[in-house]
Amino acid sequence: MTPSMTPAPLSNPTARATQRAFAHIETWVFDLDNTLYPHHLNLWQQVDERIRNYIAKFLDTSYDNAFRKQKDFYRRYGTTMRGMMIEHGMNPDDFLDFVHQIDHSPIEPNPALGDALERLPGRKLILTNGTRAHADAVMKRLAVDCHFEDVFDIIAGELEPKPLPQTYDRFLARHGVDAGKAAMFEDLARNLEVPHALGMTTVLVVPERTREVFREGWELEGRDAAHVDHVTDDLVGFLEAIAARGAAPPCSPPKAREGKRRPLTLARRSATQRRRT
Repeated sequence: MTPSMTPAPLSNPTARATQRAFAHIETWVFDLDNTLYPHHLNLWQQVDERIRNYIAKFLDTSYDNAFRKQKDFYRRYGTTMRGMMIEHGMNPDDFLDFVHQIDHSPIEPNPALGDALERLPGRKLILTNGTRAHADAVMKRLAVDCHFEDVFDIIAGELEPKPLPQTYDRFLARHGVDAGKAAMFEDLARNLEVPHALGMTTVLVVPERTREVFREGWELEGRDAAHVDHVTDDLVGFLEAIAARGAAPPCSPPKAREGKRRPLTLARRSATQRRRT
């Protein structure tokens, strides 16, 4: 398949003419699930099912009702967890631990992705609504963990998920990222709206055309949105094309940044919530 390096088909010709490029990029920000690994692995389907099971047990309700609540909360609040916290007072600790206990074996090492990441000039960071433990497991299975400086997970975001603006603000501040010199790769168009408004170059990573994926219809929308600069169904090919335009020297595994704040753990977050109440 030929890598897609074309912009999203914008309805506004002016927006299309001002599509952002990559020559100035110093920081590369990647979502995790369905972005770093292909949609068709349906790894997230495992998490999806465990979320449903947790809701059914927590609310003592039917599986069908749990499914309806799950999808409603996910669409309205960014994550099902946030909806359960707000509307049902759920504590997030047990939830996050339970839903991420999945089989990561469908993910296989991807040396081509590692090579493409290595050739990108600058920093690479993960920004995910999942947990650090899940992100670490995924990156290790892909054999790309040495290419990423850090992971900004749902705990670092103080349990507030993308696409909330304050989550991106926290991410940028914590890692000292200049949004105007950063690129964001995501599989949900709605999660690119705030990054684009902040000045980031945005890339929507979509499923391969011939693959069946388990996604809600609205999750596959937004390819023609003005806040989407590029669309690709081949992340590796897309990154290789960027690197070919201005190859970067090989990089060594990133070192921890000095003066980095201590990560906010679930226990610290829960303690903070208790003090506030």
